[in-house]
This record gives sequence, C-alpha cells and structure tokens, in this order.
Amino acid sequence: MDTVQSFKGYGKVDELEQAAFRRKTRKRIIILSISLLLLLVLIIGVVAGTLAHRNNNTNSGQVPATSTAAAIKSICSLTQYPNSCYTSLESSNSSNPEKIFKLSLMVVLNSLEKISTFPDEYAERTEDPLVKEALKVCGAVLNDAVDYLNDAVSSKPLSRIDDLKTWLSTVLTDQETCLDALKEVNATYVDETALLMKNSTQFASNSLAIVSRILGKIGDFKIPIHRRLLGEGFPAWVAASERRLLQESAAIKPDVTVAADGTGDVRTINEAVARIPKKSETRFVIYVKAGEYVENVVLEKSYWNVMIYGDGKTATIVSGSKNFVDGTPTFSTATFAVAGKGFIARDIGFRNTAGAAKHQAVAFRSGSDQSVFYRCSFDAFQDTLYAHSNRQFYRECDITGTIDFIFGNSAVVFQNCNILPRQPMSNQFVTITAQGKKDPNQNTGISIQRCTISPLDALTAPTYLGRPWKDYSTTVIMETSIGGFLDPKGWISWVSNVDPPNTILYGEYQNTGPGAGTGNRVSWAGYKPSLTAAEASKYNVDSFIEGHSWLPATSVTFDST
Repeated sequence: MDTVQSFKGYGKVDELEQAAFRRKTRKRIIILSISLLLLLVLIIGVVAGTLAHRNNNTNSGQVPATSTAAAIKSICSLTQYPNSCYTSLESSNSSNPEKIFKLSLMVVLNSLEKISTFPDEYAERTEDPLVKEALKVCGAVLNDAVDYLNDAVSSKPLSRIDDLKTWLSTVLTDQETCLDALKEVNATYVDETALLMKNSTQFASNSLAIVSRILGKIGDFKIPIHRRLLGEGFPAWVAASERRLLQESAAIKPDVTVAADGTGDVRTINEAVARIPKKSETRFVIYVKAGEYVENVVLEKSYWNVMIYGDGKTATIVSGSKNFVDGTPTFSTATFAVAGKGFIARDIGFRNTAGAAKHQAVAFRSGSDQSVFYRCSFDAFQDTLYAHSNRQFYRECDITGTIDFIFGNSAVVFQNCNILPRQPMSNQFVTITAQGKKDPNQNTGISIQRCTISPLDALTAPTYLGRPWKDYSTTVIMETSIGGFLDPKGWISWVSNVDPPNTILYGEYQNTGPGAGTGNRVSWAGYKPSLTAAEASKYNVDSFIEGHSWLPATSVTFDST
C-alpha cells in the first residue's frame, strides 16, 4: 500500500506555480473588489435615492419608500424568487445585508417548522405501506433541514460563508428528497406536498442566493492574498491534530472494537453505534475486525465525528439487502447511512446484495458534512453510492454498479478511485453518475479526478458517464483514465431523446484512455467537451469542496489541485 508520503510530488512546492498562484490571486482580489464595490454602490445608491425622495416629498404629505425597502428590493433582485423574497423580508428594520440575511434564515426556519408535522398527518390518510415509508423519509430529512437552519441562525454569517452555502444547499436538497420519495411511490398528494413546501423551498433558495451572491462576495473580499505552505506540502489550512488517523502505519486506539467471533467489545456494529456519545466534539473510533457483518446501520445527525475502520475494503464488509422492489424507498435502502458531521471511514467495504433485479438498492448513503472515505469499497448494482448532501471526499475507493450508481446532490470529489461499471440486466444501459443540483446557487456537483473507469466484468451494455437528474445538474470528469467500453456519446439524457436544459454543467478535462475521445460526444448546450484549465480548477479539492480546511484534519491524503 502507498503511504501518505509516497505519492508523486507530495510535499514539493513549485516556485513557478506559486508565482502563478500569486498573480491569479491578485487578479481574483481585484475582480472581487470591483464586484463588491459595484454591489455596494448599487444598494447604497438606491438607499440614497429613496432618502432624497423622502426629503423632497416631506411637505407634500406623500409616504415614500424607505431606505430599508430599497435595500431589500436590491438584495431580492438577485434571488430566484424576488417577490417572495421581498414580501417575506419587508418587515426588516435594517438595510444591512447581513441583518437582512439573518432575518431570511428565520423566515425559512419558521416556514419549515410550520410544515414539520405534515408527514405524520399524511400518514394517517393512507393505508399504503410504501407511501407511509416515503413519509418517514420526509420526516427525517425535514428534521435534518431544521437542524441545519438552527446551525445557520446561530452562526456569524461573514465568518461562515462556505458553511452557510453548504447548509442551505442541503436544506433545499432535503426538501427535494422528500418530494422524490413521494414521487417514487406514486403518492397521490405529490402536488399537494409541493404546494405545501413552496414557501419553505422559495425562502431557502432566497437565503442561499443572498449568502452566495452578496455575503459571499463580501467574505471573498476579506480572504488573505497569500497561501502559506506547511510541511509535507499541506496549505496553511491544514490541521495536524488527527493526521495519524488515516496513515498506513497509524496505531489507532479504538473506543470500541467489533468482532463477530466475540474477540472484541461487541459482536455487531449497531452495538458499537449504541455507545457513541451524542454531538461529541471529540473523535469516537470504531474498529471492525475482518468478517462480513449483515446488518443495516444508520448514524443519525446527532452522531458527530465518528470514525469507522476495518482490516481492508475486501476483508471487513458491512452487508445488507434492502431494496425498492421489496418495499423500501431508495433513501432507506442503504446498508450503511450516515448524517452526522465529520464522519470518516477507512479500509472497510459496504455492500448491498439485493441484485440487479431488485432495482434501487443503496450500499452507502452519506449526508454527513465534511465526511471522508479512504480505501473503502462500495458494491451494489443500481444506486450503489448515494452522496446525498453536504461536503464529501473519496480517495482510493472502489465503486461498482449499474444504473446511476454514483448519485445525489452533495459537493463531492473522487480522487484516485476505481469506478467499476458492471453488466446490468438485459435491455438496460449503464450510467455511472446522476447528479441532482436543483438550484443555481447550490454549491453542489460531482467531481471525478484522476480516477480509473474500467468495467468490473464482461460489460456489453451501452455505458455512459452519467445523465443529468435535475435542472442544474453538475458533473465534471477530469484527468481520468476511461476504458474503451464507453459509448462514444459519453453521456445520455434523463428523458430519452430529449436534451437536458442548457442550465446543466457537464464537462471533461484532459482525460486519457480509449474512451476519452470527445469527438462524438453529445451536443448539449450545457456540455463542454474540453474544459479550460481555469474552468477545471473550479472542481478540484482546493476550489470545489468549499471550506475544505476539514480535509487535512482527517489526515487523508489528497491533491488540493
């Protein structure tokens, strides 16, 4: 096995690269400064104009628009739903964008809390067990959304821009997940539920737009100009406290050891989970000895900073078989699911054995913010790996599957992974990815970098890199080796013979191998067969997994660019 120190170029600093970085950073600062100045001039100008208008009309008895109203209108003009934005925020007594944003969060929180009881109420209106299960999904994800909003409300906006963009992106994803679960089971009140959630969805989108397009620019304006490098090539944001956890030679002391043969503290992973403290700021480590553990494991959002490791991705296996055909919504089929922040998995495999005939059957689902997966395996057929939401990083992992086997709406980077499409059922095709970005301001997408895409078996079915699941789906494949099995078109539409909307962003950059040629790729408006270096750089670890200072703290090796 390669050690952390053995990767090519690890720890080296190229002076030319650094000089180029400084030039690029200075240019970025100038652009951000101008953008911020123009934005503030716009808001201040409108406010000043309304104040002058008020002074000019004081003696006429007219009631002019206030400076607060003008500021809110200016801010709301940058959102997807300006009317709902303005009407929900017009009670603000401040023209300060940060205070207006804080009010917008309270609006979202109140709207979500108002509908939080609907899954239980609707469950009483149906006898359909599938619909009841889908409503349980709604209850779970909406509760998570409320938690993320509470986190956002208690934060200092300008110091948590990346977190806020991630959490609000997740709030939107959680609501969309509820609707997807109901659509999947053909619930009769999908439209009714969508109408019920209309306000909370629009309000969350408005808050996300404010933090992304206004507060984000203010936050970027304050970023340091210079990037310092520490030992071993890590940038300045590297924390060393847990670096040992993901090193080959690390002697990790687990808090609990799982062994099916009775040589550990407990025999099952769920028994170990029962010992995890809630909302712990310190790392809780579970070691699972070699063997196959047939159980479904769920780490709820209150389980923070959990690490689970085994004796190897083919030696320690967590195995389950829940699936959609037998009556479980896709979201709930996961053999292993995690929602609490800071989750780490190393040297362990996750499997769903339901098989191709059972359709959706997830091996692993992550909604864990700042989660890392190192030398893990994910083995199933349809919907193998559900990268549901938040920020995720996968390094040296094996992922096998058939239809949409890497899917979700997280901000996720895969580096140095083996992506292994396998033969599906007859008359099926294979799609590696299905990305679910719904709102243009979500900081989500799938980035596959320096991976190897090759078939697991004698693959003869038409195989594609992916298909756009939602209106703003974003997927980038770069510096990856692609085998000759790939259909020359490369990608396929979600709806047969219907091009996806031009709002998607799909692209390739410097891929290699017999399947990497882009001459016969799809001609979608939103597809870029050859990204520029600058465009591709937006999807590496250093840029895409925003607020990524958490990565070095996990000690997993990663390429920042």
